[in-house]
Amino acid sequence: MDSRLLSERSRVFERADPYAVSGYVNQHVGSHCIRLPAAGHPQASLNHRKFANLDLCRISYGGSVRVTSPALETIYHLQILLSGHCLWRGHKQEHYLAPGELLLINPDDPVDLTYSDDCEKFILKMPIGLLESICEEQRWQRPNPGVRFLRNNYRLDELEGFINLLAMVCQEAEASDGLPRVQEHFAQIVASKMLSLMQTNVSRESLGSQTASFERILDYIERNLRQDICTEALAQQASMSQRSLYGLFERHLGMTPKHYIRQKKLERIRACLADPSCNVRSVTELALDYGFLHLGRFSETYKALFGELPSDTLKRRGL
Repeated sequence: MDSRLLSERSRVFERADPYAVSGYVNQHVGSHCIRLPAAGHPQASLNHRKFANLDLCRISYGGSVRVTSPALETIYHLQILLSGHCLWRGHKQEHYLAPGELLLINPDDPVDLTYSDDCEKFILKMPIGLLESICEEQRWQRPNPGVRFLRNNYRLDELEGFINLLAMVCQEAEASDGLPRVQEHFAQIVASKMLSLMQTNVSRESLGSQTASFERILDYIERNLRQDICTEALAQQASMSQRSLYGLFERHLGMTPKHYIRQKKLERIRACLADPSCNVRSVTELALDYGFLHLGRFSETYKALFGELPSDTLKRRGL
């Protein structure tokens, strides 16, 4: 496959005991265990470079080896199949990787891979913190549980320029006069490209775009008016603190999120009461549908906002 991804200058093991290679991988690339076939004497090879806070690895076990791990916990693994084939077993799915395919393993994904005898891989190990720092720097939105790749498998020709970027990184990693600051820049570029080229749970719409962010929050409220929308859940949905959420509503509407949600619920109820095509059995039932449990207080709030009782709105629909 691609000979540019770590040359023999990075060779650590050649025709070695697979368990010795596995021990090295456990120390530098990710915790795992291997199961070898009962017969035969496979010989493993490994190239490895540390590059800023990344680890670059080119590995072959020389036999049909099964690699398993409960989860990688603090790291992402990006694996490119260079030769042979590899069976990946994921959650309720499995896929045979062919040369030129890429596999992404999230930190909380269990690892279950079976290598063919002639399988060789390039592996990039990336810490959680690097992807999170890119999101913070770019002000991209990510859910509180953290960055997650939603699609695990790609062909390299789907990811424009990505293999060339990795080749540049490997070349820089093997340079005799490599500069730490340059390596850090390259690592950040790789992380940024992964977030921009691949499907993730990250919204790359800048948090600085307050109008777009606010419109998305309002749309969420509009679609969930029958639900009990607390400010904590709304802040989580918007990937911001409650304090930031309150500031956003104050700047745009001059009211609190709670006040706005209550007002939108009342407007929806009024629209339904006034619409003859809307099936309303009683004001009480409609109020309860929208979470107003104290009916006397509901009527008072409704009248203060619209100048009439909800029952009056319902009566007028027949006029």
